[in-house]
Amino acid sequence: MSNQGGRISYLPTDGLSYDPGEAKYWDKGALKKEITRAFEICHGCRMCFKYCDSFPNLFSLLDNKYEGDVSLLNETETAGIMDACFQCKLCEVQCPYTPRDNHEFKLDFPKLVHRYQAQRHRDEGGTLRDSFLGNPDLAGSLSRASLGMANTMNKVALHRWFMEKVLGIHRDKLLPDFSDSTFESWADSQGFISTETENCEVILFQTCYVQNNEPEIGRDTIEVMQRNKVRVQCERGLQCCGMPRWESGDLDGLRRQAEVNLKKLEPYVDNGAKVVAINPTCSMMFRREYGELVSAELRPLAQKVASATMDPSEFLWSIRDQERFNTDFKSSPGSSVGYHAPCHLRAQAVGFKGRDLLRKIQGVVPKTVMECCGHDGTYAMKVESFESSGKIGKKAFDGMKASDSEVWATDCPLAAIQFKQFAGVKPMHPMTILAKAYRGESFTSSEDQKEKKE
Repeated sequence: MSNQGGRISYLPTDGLSYDPGEAKYWDKGALKKEITRAFEICHGCRMCFKYCDSFPNLFSLLDNKYEGDVSLLNETETAGIMDACFQCKLCEVQCPYTPRDNHEFKLDFPKLVHRYQAQRHRDEGGTLRDSFLGNPDLAGSLSRASLGMANTMNKVALHRWFMEKVLGIHRDKLLPDFSDSTFESWADSQGFISTETENCEVILFQTCYVQNNEPEIGRDTIEVMQRNKVRVQCERGLQCCGMPRWESGDLDGLRRQAEVNLKKLEPYVDNGAKVVAINPTCSMMFRREYGELVSAELRPLAQKVASATMDPSEFLWSIRDQERFNTDFKSSPGSSVGYHAPCHLRAQAVGFKGRDLLRKIQGVVPKTVMECCGHDGTYAMKVESFESSGKIGKKAFDGMKASDSEVWATDCPLAAIQFKQFAGVKPMHPMTILAKAYRGESFTSSEDQKEKKE
């Protein structure tokens, strides 16, 4: 052990809890014990030095200031370590000591950070920025009410300076445009929203991003499903999955959104439908987070929805051996497609079925990049972490450039924005690539796919 003030056991303390339904989850003394234990384990292991600044910051303090004594870290230093975590989950994916691996240490660093943030939010409340970034559906509604002015103003330097000073959103952050109409309104107009739930094979969770920013990804997803004879429906009133609220520790806000989503999805799941979430973060929330975060009475429903949740590519891959699976592609993105594997898809351990589906298009050989892009929810938007997000994502940017591919792909729409910002190319969602290939469209006309930075 590295601790100089006394041996710290790697085994769980009596303060271990990742469940906000337990009283000790909210006990500061219990949390302190687990933070000390986790820091001791991580300092001794050091496997996760490359994922975010939390671990290098921890190691530097212990090596250079405290001679390995974890107990000497003060509250400000602990806060700095915890705040540097942006919940990519990759440390949990790689860690050999996790509950998922049934290890006796039961270490889950991202959930420990969430516990820390939840206690702080309960004690101190959220900031104006937390409230704004935590409610993307409200931001979308306000943008539509502005009749396009929000998109215009987001490109005006003075306005961006104002946003930085008031909300703490970095003035140089590339922000997605808001759509003038929602995905839900389109789905309703096309007859995809129905009160009947018995004949539905896939209920689409379009995500707040597709709902408010890029409805075309949702339209492409539905088109691909239909071309494979999948009975797909949509639902009114679905809300953000809650991850933006949970990033700041707002458990009550997350629970409100989760309850709405779970109850709206329940009739479809009861009738055998799969819940297909377009964004990996949202499918991760349904599959891995809701079950421990919602209230006790909702947990059976959360588990039921979790067992039915899939990524769109994962669902299509599951029917690849059926007669209806459609490989009648009229065009191809070319022999090489750079494919970025999102962190939150890796956290679900379901493989990269979007990449595998792209191989079904004639001649396509995807080149996979596994590094984190650094966007990670709202982390890349914040003034204090925007530059850091670019540094963290550099290996991913360089890896995609090295693929020497004309077309880039990723399952995460926010990762696509990060690549556009720092690498000059906006990857397409695999569903969009498949839809374009079915339609026979060219893959060389997109400006986002052409403007590569040197």
